[in-house]
Amino acid sequence: MQKKRNRPFSLRRNSTISADLDYFYILWTIFLPIRTFFRTFGVDCEDRAMESIDNYISYLKNVRRYSLRTQELYRSALEEYFDFRSWTDAEDGEVDLPTALSAPWLRHHEAYLIEKGLSPRTVHLRMSALSGFSGYLVREGLLPGNAAKAVRRPKMRRRLPEFYRLASMEEYFAATAHWAGEDELELLLGYGPSPTASKTAVDIYRHRLRRLTVSLLHGTGIRRAELIGLTVGSFDLSRGVLHVRGKGDKMREIPLIPSLSHEICLYLKAAESMTGRARTGEDPLLVTEKGRKLYPEYVDRTIKAELDGYGITGRKSPHVLRHTIATELLDDGADLNSIKEMLGHSSLAATQVYTHAGIEKLAKVYNNAHPRAKKGGKDD
Repeated sequence: MQKKRNRPFSLRRNSTISADLDYFYILWTIFLPIRTFFRTFGVDCEDRAMESIDNYISYLKNVRRYSLRTQELYRSALEEYFDFRSWTDAEDGEVDLPTALSAPWLRHHEAYLIEKGLSPRTVHLRMSALSGFSGYLVREGLLPGNAAKAVRRPKMRRRLPEFYRLASMEEYFAATAHWAGEDELELLLGYGPSPTASKTAVDIYRHRLRRLTVSLLHGTGIRRAELIGLTVGSFDLSRGVLHVRGKGDKMREIPLIPSLSHEICLYLKAAESMTGRARTGEDPLLVTEKGRKLYPEYVDRTIKAELDGYGITGRKSPHVLRHTIATELLDDGADLNSIKEMLGHSSLAATQVYTHAGIEKLAKVYNNAHPRAKKGGKDD
């Protein structure tokens, strides 16, 4: 008699039990790869990584006092990295954090970013996030070492800072001076306790706000986030200074020229009239006609609209105004350390880029004006 072959699950259709087992077998063959996927990097490594990322971002926020924008950029870079691993590491078995953040995988990820067409500066930022994260894990005892330090970064071409010509800025301030004056303020105050009901009053206020936005960015060199973070109490009229909270929650004082201090004083009266109430030191310094705090997109749109014309070409942004005042101060003989303190740079190296801009400007003048340069360096 022929011996029957043993099978793990019977396929006989005349048996209810066999049919149930066949159904279970099919479900198991579908579930097993999914289970393996989540055990490998969906639950073990990736969940631990996400928890560590949350802790790291909290550390950047509460200890290092990084800006919200920097926190978002770092989180995005780290989450992208572990998402990248989850799609490329499906056959490597169970992965732990030291393996996930090893030099070969970091180099692989860097190559992936470059192949995506990202700029060297962007690649640098994302690898810096991974390096900072790895360093944090080392201090927490979760990694034996920071492998990101061994990964060579792509070369970055040094970008000289853009800036606007002094004549163009002088033309802008001359053309908009009336919006910051006392006559326009008297006109605004004449609309009584509810000026927001008048389209003309709102228009007058908006022009004053936009002009002061440009004046502050150009006159102090502060960053966009620092501008938005200013409060009424940041302005010290008696000393003629502005208290600015910069990166890393560091405070610095920036001296104000008398005309800018006067413009701020007049603006505060206009803002109180528009909001219909006395303002406290904790209130935002710059507010919309509805009394709301400014936001990044509002500031960007303001700069683009205000600097349209006046011979100003190229990119129009708050940061170019920061470069502009730094370049002007350097051209007027200010020392680098003073400019460094004003801009809130953590090191002098960040400020020295303006010396390169000055040298390049000098080289252009030299080549255009020097008699021998015009002749290619040849003698008569």
